Amino acid sequence: MKRVSILVADDEAEIADLIGIHLEKEGYHVVKVADGEEVIRVIESQPIDLVILDIMMPKMDGYEVTRQIRGQYHMPIIFLSAKTSDFDKVTGLVIGADDYMTKPFTPIELVARVNAQLRRFFLLNQPQKDENNYVLEIGGVVIYPEQRKVIVNDEHIELTPKEFDILYLLASHPKKVYSVENIFQQVWDEEYYEGGNTVMVHIRTLRKKLGEDKRKDKLIKTVWGVGYTFNG
Repeated sequence: MKRVSILVADDEAEIADLIGIHLEKEGYHVVKVADGEEVIRVIESQPIDLVILDIMMPKMDGYEVTRQIRGQYHMPIIFLSAKTSDFDKVTGLVIGADDYMTKPFTPIELVARVNAQLRRFFLLNQPQKDENNYVLEIGGVVIYPEQRKVIVNDEHIELTPKEFDILYLLASHPKKVYSVENIFQQVWDEEYYEGGNTVMVHIRTLRKKLGEDKRKDKLIKTVWGVGYTFNG
């Protein structure tokens, strides 16, 4: 069985070493780097299954690193940063991170989040025996689950992994209303605590990418006081 590789990017060696110790105890292969440019070089040179990323790093900050990764790769990204404001958290999630933890942190929680992200990532990306050519077409949106590709009005749109998961969840069950809690639990595969704002941020950016502002009939409909539904 392939050993799972995790890239830890932090210019504080003590933190990187601490994370590495706990992840290696879980059986993961850990690669540690100290600047943003090295993150890109490593990802381009070897298979990486998940990235733990600081924001404030030399040569290239975590935001720009994430933008470059998302242009080509879909592995989970977890921000681990001293930046604690809601603005920083929302920014990280919007540009493509799958999770955001603040320093100081507990290693056991970080490992739990790593496990959850990898579990969901591998589940969603495992080959389908009988649905290799399955395509979902609804409301003018064409979704290719295997390729994780979305076409709207004959134009390919770039979605982050979480945006794709939300869209696929809603579009797979048109007219069914999902609460914010339902969406968080199914997409993030975690217990719902304070994930409401995270879901709403992803819904907002997803709507923008789908061109909702130009459509009379909205694809993702808000059911006030209940949640969201796909209006296909």
